[in-house]
Amino acid sequence: MERIEVATRSRTQAIDITGQVQEVVSRSATKSGIVAVFSAHTTAGVTINENADPDVMSDVMEALARLVPRSGPYAHVEGNSDAHAKSGLVGHSVLVPVEDGKLELGTWQGIYFCEFDGPRRRQVVVQVLAAG
Repeated sequence: MERIEVATRSRTQAIDITGQVQEVVSRSATKSGIVAVFSAHTTAGVTINENADPDVMSDVMEALARLVPRSGPYAHVEGNSDAHAKSGLVGHSVLVPVEDGKLELGTWQGIYFCEFDGPRRRQVVVQVLAAG
């Protein structure tokens, strides 16, 4: 298991961490298995989406902002209820198959850390599990 540190620069941000996850897989020397990528934060998430066109993740983040606006009739007094809701919608983890020591993502897929209450320094847990 390794932890990737992610430093976000704005309140909401999607950061492609695919390369960092692949580095962890490569260091593990695992040829076949799965890798679990987990955000240990209640106001951030992890997802897989297109990484060929940066507008896709911008659109996703904008859609989440429209779906769950920052201000609303929220009871939570810290002022980040929208971040908690967005985190729950996106989810906290993804599993990716590993074959021949490489992430088995689709041609246009990448792994994204999604910040909803930044800027902050965050930790992403990466666990590689070898097959058999």
